[in-house]
Amino acid sequence: MGREETATVGPAQEDVQLALVAEAFVDRPLPDLLDWLVAAAPQVASLELGSGGYAPHPHCDIQALLLDPLGRKRWADEFRRRGLKVAALNAWGNPLHPDPEVGALHDRELRDTVRLAAALGVNQVVALAGCPAAVSGDRAPNFAAGGWLPYLEDIYDSQWEAAVAPYWSDLSEFACGENPELRICVELHPGTAVYNVETFSRLRALGTNLYATLDPSHFFWQGMDAHAVIAALRPAIGHVHAKDLVFNEQSLATGGVLDHRWRGPWLEAPWRFATVGDGHDAAWWAQFFDRLAGSPIDAVAIEHEDPSVAAEDGVVLSAQLLASARSHSRHGLPAAAG
Repeated sequence: MGREETATVGPAQEDVQLALVAEAFVDRPLPDLLDWLVAAAPQVASLELGSGGYAPHPHCDIQALLLDPLGRKRWADEFRRRGLKVAALNAWGNPLHPDPEVGALHDRELRDTVRLAAALGVNQVVALAGCPAAVSGDRAPNFAAGGWLPYLEDIYDSQWEAAVAPYWSDLSEFACGENPELRICVELHPGTAVYNVETFSRLRALGTNLYATLDPSHFFWQGMDAHAVIAALRPAIGHVHAKDLVFNEQSLATGGVLDHRWRGPWLEAPWRFATVGDGHDAAWWAQFFDRLAGSPIDAVAIEHEDPSVAAEDGVVLSAQLLASARSHSRHGLPAAAG
C-alpha cells in the first residue's frame, strides 16, 4: 500500500515539535480531544496515537482506516483543519508473547500499523520489543534482566537467539518494504527484551530502520543517566516521550527501585511517574533538548501517567515547561537538524 498525497499528517518540518501521547484521553472522542488541545495547550503541534497491541486505540480504528481511503482522508482532515499533525502511531504490545493468540494478534496489529503509517505518510511507528518465554512450552513471558540466580542464567541469550533476533530481523525487512523511510521506534522499557543501551544496540544491528524511543522516566527509577543514554544512542534515537519521575524517599529506603507495587497505592510506592517538572526542573529539561540536538527526532511527546494530577492539568503544565525549556536550550528550535 503506497503513501497517499492527500493524507499529509506526517512530519513535514525540521523543528522538534511538542506532541501529545493521546492514550491519557481515551474517553474523549477524537474531535473533542483535538479541540481541547488547540485551546488548552497550543504549544503542542502533533499527536501520537495508539493503534494496536496493548495500546487502547479509540482514536485510530486501524482496520477501518486501512480499508477505506476516503475514511483515511476524513480522519487526516480532522488534524489538518486544526493545524495539527500525527507524529507517530503506537502499537505497543508483545509480539513475542508465548501465548500464540496474544503474540499473533500483537504481531498482526503492529504490521497493520506499519501499513497504515505508510498509507498516511506517518514516518514513526512506536513499538515494544516484546518478551518471549524462558523455554519452549512456557505460556507466560519471562523477563530475564539479570543472571544472579541459577535459574536466570543464560535465558536472555537463548531468548535473543530463538525469538528476538529472528522476529525483529523479519519485521525490519517488512517495514522497509512498506516504506523505506519509516522508522520503527522501539521503546527502551523494562519488562521487554530491549531496555538499555546494550540491549537496544543488539536490536539496532538487525536493521537500520530500527530506532529507539527514549523515555527518561524509565531511566530515572533504574538509576540510569538519561543524558548518557542519549550520548550513546543519538544517531539512532527516532522518538522521545516526555515524562518525569518522583521518588518517595521513605518508601525507597525499604522498598528499593524494584518494588512490585506498580498498581498499588501510589503514595506508598518508592517512586511514581510524574508531570514534567515535578522531578526535574526546567534547567534539566533544557539540557535534555540540548543533548538531543543532532538526533533525527521529529517530536518530543508528552506522556501523562501521573496518578496525582488530572491528565488535562498535567498536559498543560508539561507543555508549558517543555516549551520554555526548548526555547532556553542552547540549540533552540532546530534541535533535530544536523
